[in-house]
Amino acid sequence: MSLQEQLRKHVIDVRPLRHVAYRRLFVGNAVSFFGVQFTAVAVPVQVYDITRSALWVGVASFVGLVPLIVFSIWGGAIADAFDRRKVLLTSSTLMWLTTLALLAQAVLHVGNPYLMLALIAAQSAAFSVNSPVRQAIIPALIGEGEVAAANTLSFTASSVSSIFGPVGAGLVIASAEFSVAYAIDAVLFTIVLWAALRLPPLPPAGVAKATGGLGDIRDGLRFLAGSKLILLTFAIDIAAMVLAMPKALFPVVADQRYGPASLGWLYASIAIGSTLAGLTSGWIGRVHRQGVALVLAVVGWGLAVAAAGAVPWLWACVAFMAVAGAADMISGVYRQTVLLSAPDEMRGRLQGVFFAVVAGGPRLGDLRAGSVADATSATFSWVSGGIAAAVVAVLLGLTFPVLLRYTDRSD
Repeated sequence: MSLQEQLRKHVIDVRPLRHVAYRRLFVGNAVSFFGVQFTAVAVPVQVYDITRSALWVGVASFVGLVPLIVFSIWGGAIADAFDRRKVLLTSSTLMWLTTLALLAQAVLHVGNPYLMLALIAAQSAAFSVNSPVRQAIIPALIGEGEVAAANTLSFTASSVSSIFGPVGAGLVIASAEFSVAYAIDAVLFTIVLWAALRLPPLPPAGVAKATGGLGDIRDGLRFLAGSKLILLTFAIDIAAMVLAMPKALFPVVADQRYGPASLGWLYASIAIGSTLAGLTSGWIGRVHRQGVALVLAVVGWGLAVAAAGAVPWLWACVAFMAVAGAADMISGVYRQTVLLSAPDEMRGRLQGVFFAVVAGGPRLGDLRAGSVADATSATFSWVSGGIAAAVVAVLLGLTFPVLLRYTDRSD
């Protein structure tokens, strides 16, 4: 076998980039997501700077949960009923406006944590509509057989942004005001607005009866309730994120253990691993026992997180969190594979629920981590959460064998 053939088997598949519309949206999303990382780091650090409380950092993440759940499920129904280009453009514009509001409060030195909570909730609502729509339009922009490759490309690009974005944000916050971080996000986000404007009309296919109302949401939830395997993938992800996500502890640990310069590296650590896993993801699709691989990946996530919280050296903490990020990326691919087996007319709604789980779990995890840290210590909260996630993943696999029996259906 030639070297070129070997590379094709192991490196990331870039075929979807041949499609102009997808390539334009891919670039817009990648650039804007890099900017979003500046706000993602600045918000919790600013909240901690104002309140000096890990619990407040957790609360700041948690307040976005209710609008996230409501609007992601509704956004999925909208994606199945209306022109997805218009929905994407509207929700992206609302996200941009909330970033401008965060910039304004930082420039004016308002210093009000309650105002920040309100802006976080508003941005969460807009993002919760935006994300399922963005995922639902991908099959219309590329070939049907390239959807998995496109998802991997998008995930890897976001992971790359999650490395360099937080590192850049950490440097900016350490040397300038929070307003600079928000300004960078606001400027870069205009690229995704341009990309959405250049998309062709994207009416949903095969869902003429959909209206985006409560009935469509109910139909989607009814379909989900009958799919035990999809529900189990949601359950194992919730366990992993609620019990083991340590991001709310990063400002505290940087302040008390590693120093301010460590902040960017801590926020980038998970993405370092997921990026490396994505760039070498050719083997993932050749795993036959994907249910077993999913459970093992979540166990690996939990144990790596626990190890990262226990070590006293920054380099070791970042390395273990990178291992955790690689495991999370692998589990994400298999969870998305299960979800893509749903009918096209349900895909927007299921993507909405999927996003509520994927984005809501870490927010609950932030609240858990922050509250436990305030009651005990950051180290105990970090390590115990990782161990608990690994244990729950094993128990779910043993209790529900259908999860372990799931295999690759492409044979």
